[in-house]
Amino acid sequence: MAVHVALTGATGFLGLRLLRRLLVTHRSVTVLAHAGSGDALHRISRFFELTGASKAFTAALPDRLRVVETDLARPRLGLSRQAFQELADRIGTLWHSAGSINLEGDLPELRRTNVEGTRHVLELAAAGRLRPRVHHVSTAFVAGARREGVAYEDELDDARGFENAYERSKYEAELLVHAWSREHGRPALVLRPGILVTDLPPHPELPSHPLQVVERILRDARHTTGPVDPALRTGALDSRPRVRMVGHAHGRLNLLQVEHAAEVMVRLAGRAPSGGVDTYHVVHDRDVPVTTVVTVLERLVPVSIELVDARPDTPSALEALLGFYPGMTPYLAHRRRFDDTRVRARLGPSAASAPLGADYLWSGLAARPWTVPGPPGAPADLSSSVHCA
Repeated sequence: MAVHVALTGATGFLGLRLLRRLLVTHRSVTVLAHAGSGDALHRISRFFELTGASKAFTAALPDRLRVVETDLARPRLGLSRQAFQELADRIGTLWHSAGSINLEGDLPELRRTNVEGTRHVLELAAAGRLRPRVHHVSTAFVAGARREGVAYEDELDDARGFENAYERSKYEAELLVHAWSREHGRPALVLRPGILVTDLPPHPELPSHPLQVVERILRDARHTTGPVDPALRTGALDSRPRVRMVGHAHGRLNLLQVEHAAEVMVRLAGRAPSGGVDTYHVVHDRDVPVTTVVTVLERLVPVSIELVDARPDTPSALEALLGFYPGMTPYLAHRRRFDDTRVRARLGPSAASAPLGADYLWSGLAARPWTVPGPPGAPADLSSSVHCA
């Protein structure tokens, strides 16, 4: 018997890749799209067109996708009681990938989307007569403000605090998943990805990934501050302004190819659940040095970044402007590692990611003429691979 799957966040950076994987094994998917956010079906179709799907596949999307406009922040997802129950009763698997990743957002705002949104999605799962399995996309950064050592998959506490409100909101959402599982005696899957990136160049019709946001903030700040004070230049022959940013010379970031992350997540979802909450770090087995990221950013934006131990007492205009974005800067000082023993035990060597270095990051950040690639890790004509799950 076919199990019907529903997905929140299907138009997001990760959600689009999850949808690609789900359409390989499911004839249809219900997309729970944010009400008033625009034509979700059009945005999804454009993603598949731009990333190499066949015309036959994209032409079939209106018949394979059922779009339901919802509001995660409202009870019953903003639906009438009848519409909510009808939706709940047809879902066999519920993927929750939607959420705000605004590192500069305040906690009440982020709670409305990430915490209350999760609460309402869990209420949808609880109401369904098919007792759907819940797959919740969290983040490895629920590990919080611990900057060294190892973060393990079974850990979930707030003893060290959090770098920003985003991390806290995702931590609180995970607590809800655990409470829901205990209350209803049902399994749940929690997937914690690292920082997801792609080597596809920026495109106005595709969602940005986190490093694109960082590059844009840095570029806009550089443009806003105007000409460089000669005293702040890097050197006599270098007109780039110096930017002092708090970070560690031996810091590292866990960056992971988004296509690989989606593949691993869907494969883990296919494993038999333990009966409680199964949590997995979906991360790269090798962290990227912060200095590598800095080098790529310096190639993209005409600045010279210097990692320092503390914020300068007398910041330049550019440094002061970047100080308005405190959510992103703490990660330059991270040296911790995310343990993924459980993922490797479940999936074996195939869980390992391809190498990810400066060239890959450059490809996903530098503007260049757009060409349509074949979808990584999936058949060029996805329609030929569909079967019932």
